[in-house]
Amino acid sequence: MRFLHTMLRVGDLERSIDFYTRVLGMKLLRTTHRPEQQYSLAFVGYGSNPEHAEIELTYNHGVSSYEHGTAFGHLALGVDDVASACETIRANGGTITREAGPVKGGSTIIAFVVDPDGYKIELIQRGT
Repeated sequence: MRFLHTMLRVGDLERSIDFYTRVLGMKLLRTTHRPEQQYSLAFVGYGSNPEHAEIELTYNHGVSSYEHGTAFGHLALGVDDVASACETIRANGGTITREAGPVKGGSTIIAFVVDPDGYKIELIQRGT
């Protein structure tokens, strides 16, 4: 078995594509538009399946926002340098909600950014 993608419902597909590609540096991998079924999809990621997991951004026509509920936590991205990633994200218009620093009770460096729909994304330092 292999992890393929995570689906997030978004209120504005173009806004979300811009965030994930311009702010987080992902690639737009493919899109699907289904006007008769009232939805559009965009797949983004740092590479395509099966080598990389993707994010499926789903826009249900006419729906501009969603409640996230209390079960969903966050997505996580490994980065070489969390502080540098935060600077780049901020310079590209992204919002950092937790600055780079060690996780409580540990030494792993993390930060959090939020996407335009309010989904939290954790940055985890993987560099030396």
